[in-house]
Amino acid sequence: MRPTTATTATASTTATAADGTSAVTVIGYGPAAHRLVQRLRHHGHRGPVTVFGAEPQPAYQRAQLTSILDGTLSAGALTLAPLPADVEVRTGTRITAVDPRRRLVRAEDGTEHPYGILVLATGSRPVLPHLAGAGRHAPGLRVPHTLRGARPVTKGPVVVVGGGLRGTEAAYALGRAGHDVTLVHPGAHPMHRLLDGRAGALVTAALREAGAVAETGRRVVAVEPGKALLDDGRLLAAGTLLLCTGSAPDTALARTARLAVRHGVVVDDRLRTSDPYIYALGDCARPAGRHHGTLESAWDEADALARTLCGADSGPVAARYVVRPRLPALAVLGPPDALHAPGDRDEHVVLSDPARGRYGRLVLREGRVRAGVLVGLDRAVATVGRLYTEDRPLPPDRLALLLGTDEEYTGGSALPDTAVVCHCNNVTGKDLRQACRQGAHDLPAIAAATRATTGCGTCAEAVRRICATAAAS
Repeated sequence: MRPTTATTATASTTATAADGTSAVTVIGYGPAAHRLVQRLRHHGHRGPVTVFGAEPQPAYQRAQLTSILDGTLSAGALTLAPLPADVEVRTGTRITAVDPRRRLVRAEDGTEHPYGILVLATGSRPVLPHLAGAGRHAPGLRVPHTLRGARPVTKGPVVVVGGGLRGTEAAYALGRAGHDVTLVHPGAHPMHRLLDGRAGALVTAALREAGAVAETGRRVVAVEPGKALLDDGRLLAAGTLLLCTGSAPDTALARTARLAVRHGVVVDDRLRTSDPYIYALGDCARPAGRHHGTLESAWDEADALARTLCGADSGPVAARYVVRPRLPALAVLGPPDALHAPGDRDEHVVLSDPARGRYGRLVLREGRVRAGVLVGLDRAVATVGRLYTEDRPLPPDRLALLLGTDEEYTGGSALPDTAVVCHCNNVTGKDLRQACRQGAHDLPAIAAATRATTGCGTCAEAVRRICATAAAS
């Protein structure tokens, strides 16, 4: 890393490279910013690129923080690959203001830094409840939103407050690791905004099997030393209290620049803000008419924005919404409102097998997936997810597709090279086949070569199948 000192810019400074290519400054150093910078260089951007990260460490895979909590991965294992050597990375540097008139940003230490093009990738901030008594500073209370709050859990029992995506993942991982875990969630079932009732019941059962108890329809209202008070008056033992109560776009910098903000930073379909020299992507941005909040959608945005900044007409960012929680064979396709309130013209395909922990519900329009939820159907998660992201029509035998018996669609050889198999580490079918050709023929060898299966592990069966097909051919 380069030193974080900088000289103060004058008002007349313009940040452009000698060849006329605009200098790009990125505020935020999460996975979306990391991907953007990689793709800028890939597409031939020649100008200076500077990245400011408020955290002291380099970019890391935030989606795998639960693997730090349960001790299955070290903090270092989450670190993303280094950026090209000609990119200036300033970690531990918090930007506090943006001055669009002078086209510069101001750091916490008072230094000012000019920009040609500015990209806001400031992510999200945790939304924390008011807790009576000791409040959020109680011993054992943590917010696992960053590495700082995601240290390995060593003291139990554990109470996870909030049963959204991250809270449910944390409860499941800690239960499997042998901790005494209670998940407290105000909804009717975990992840109630993403899942319907039948899927929610199966997730509750999976939590129970992992050793975690779900207290649904309840809230934590106060904290006492080593205890959490529920709204029905019960006290839960809580050596560790994890607040997983949601997040909101971090728009503080956008407001200093007087950009249009409406819950998130308002951007158009090419991620431009209300200032022509400022763009935004990832969790801080809210493209019109799109749902957001997944790593894959942030990567799509980064790829599209890199092409735009390199002078290519990338077209509007694809509006595909896929959530792959770190639970076995679970996927949510499409925006939640399409699942909970389908249209009159929609076709419904439902497979329910609660005895074997399997459930699939697809909402189709003109033969294509508009929304869906899949639980316990590992082959369908991979194949239906791919058909959805590529906006391709489903085969006539929808039941065979859900059950994984349609070989044309579920066979490992049918998976294209570009399909992402391990979403935690962005490992594609091509990566897996190449590793197999180079001698990695079992899961440990594949994991060492590609990092596939080292995140949530839900891709293990798909990885085995692809590698078996590659070995046979």
